Parts: sequence; structure tokens; C-alpha cells
Amino acid sequence: MKPSDSVLSVLLALALLATPRVSLGQQPAKVYRIGWLSGSDPPTTETTPEGCPLVGDPKWYWRAWVEAMRERGYVQGQNLVVICRWTEARDERAPAFAAELVKLKVDLFVAQGYFQVRAAQQASSTIPIVMLGIPDPVARGLVASLAHPGGTVTGMADDTGPEFLAKHLELLTEAVPRASRVAALRQWVGSPGPVSMRNTEVLETAAQALGVTVQSYYVQEPGELEGVFAAMTKAQAQALVVVASWMFDNHARRIVDLASQRRLPAIYPDLYWAQEMGGLMAYAVNPLDKRRRLADYVDRILRGAKPGELPVEQPTKFELIINLKTAKALGLTIPPTLLIQAEEVIR
Repeated sequence: MKPSDSVLSVLLALALLATPRVSLGQQPAKVYRIGWLSGSDPPTTETTPEGCPLVGDPKWYWRAWVEAMRERGYVQGQNLVVICRWTEARDERAPAFAAELVKLKVDLFVAQGYFQVRAAQQASSTIPIVMLGIPDPVARGLVASLAHPGGTVTGMADDTGPEFLAKHLELLTEAVPRASRVAALRQWVGSPGPVSMRNTEVLETAAQALGVTVQSYYVQEPGELEGVFAAMTKAQAQALVVVASWMFDNHARRIVDLASQRRLPAIYPDLYWAQEMGGLMAYAVNPLDKRRRLADYVDRILRGAKPGELPVEQPTKFELIINLKTAKALGLTIPPTLLIQAEEVIR
């Protein structure tokens, strides 16, 4: 062998040793693409190029979900891309966004809100959908049953059904025992569907059992909020239940401020209304637990599980938050028996 041949052989051997080895049958790491379709407003914090929160947003507990995904081996920028689209409570925008996400070849939808899930279903008959923030998904026709959802949709029901409202009313009347007239702030979506009618029935039944009257006030557009609160005052409402909706979620600060201005003690549908916005009370699903469970669903489906065979979960952990600063401003003394039930008391 010539000296030059010897040198070339050594260099070739060194090059082969330096080259990463791929075992037989091993595939390159897949980059998973998740389409996040939400009825909410876009995050107020800095976002990624794909429109997702960069660090976090108190309303979405984004960091908790990102960390839960990382624990399961999914890292944004490495093997995970999340593409976010926000309909800003304009449900008619959901189909176009869902179609766009399909064109971007997402492997899975995370859909927050009834119209968002429906849009994802219509955009693709094969892409799995993990729903989040859906009260009573069976009554809404999104899944066949909680135990056997069928189709492409699974995930988490946002509460235990309309009966959840009865608990809100019970807690509110315990906090404000003098209240005999309670207002219920609700979003009008064009017609009283089965969920809306069940909500009405549950509120009326609970009110009768508690010895109070409940009057529903409907809002179709955010601009109607001031007028609705004025109507509550004119009717001498003494307390307020805010029924969860995307519109109200997007205008949480405004609603809390209006309740404060009208001196209406209120209970709200998500914890951050009391923690971040200064609302009197909130009773809701533990948000961090919800984000961790979301990561479980996403992971199992990306690993091959069929969504129609994964039972829909109902939450088991709820938290009560009471803001004593707000109670003091309203001239309320919260009973000790209620304070004991709270997971967090803001002083």
C-alpha cells in the first residue's frame, strides 16, 4: 500500500467513527405538530412565531402544559411544534382556522370550546382532537358517551355538567346569606339549546331549594355588558353568578369591574378571576391538574392510542378561592365555615 493510500485509509476510518450510528430499523426522531384552536383572545404576553404564548399567561397556565409535555419527552423547538389560532369569541372564525391547521399538516388538534371542536371535526375526519373547556360534551353531541366517545374526539369535560352551577349558587348564598335575589350572567348564542335549557332548570331548582330567586341576564355582544349590569341594579339584584363562556372569559376584567362598581358580590367560573382580576369568589377545576391531564391525552394519542377508545374524563379536583380584600370593599364578612372550605384565601 502506498503511503498516500495508508493516510486515506486512516482518515476514512476516523470519519466513520465520527459519524453518528443509526441502528437497524431506527427511524429519525419525528417532529410532532399540534394545532391549538381556542375560542379565547390571543395571549397578552409575548408569543412564538406560531402565535402561542412564549412564557405563559395566567389565564391559560401555558407553562404547566409545556412542562408536562417536556416530562413526556416533547420539547418545543426540537420534536414538537405547537401552532395556535385564537377565534376571540367569534365562533364563525373557527372553521377557517381549523382548515388552515389541517393544511399545515398538524398531527393532532387541541380544541378549546364547542365551536372549535366542531370546526376541527368538520375540517378533518381523521386528525385526533383533544377537547378542553367543554361542559357536558355528551349533551352537546361531541361524543357518544364519556366511557366510549367514538370518532376522533376525546379529552376532558370542563365540569360535572349543569349541576355544577348549583354548587356555585350554594357557595354564593353561603357567602351572602342576606341575598334573596340573585342574577345569573349568561351568554346568548342565538337559541336555547339543550345545555342552556338544562342550565336554566338546574339554576331554578337550586334556587328553590336555597330559598332565593334567580333571574338570568343574557349578553350577545360585549357592548351590552354595561346595560345588563344596569338592569341588574334596577331589579335590585343582591348577588351574581357568572356562567362560563368564551365572551365572558375574554372580558373578565371588565365584568369584575362592573360587579365591583355595582357592589354585586359575585362568584366566577375560573380561578384566575379571583386570583388575578380581584373577583370575590371562584370555584372551578384545578387548572394545573387540567393541564397535566391534557398532556397525558396528547402523549397517548401521539403514541398510537385511538381517541374514540380513550374515555372522556370528568374533573375530580375543584378549588374554591375567596378574595377577602374584595369582600372588605363590598362590606361583606365571609363566614368562617366557608373560609375553611377554601383552598386559597387572598388577604
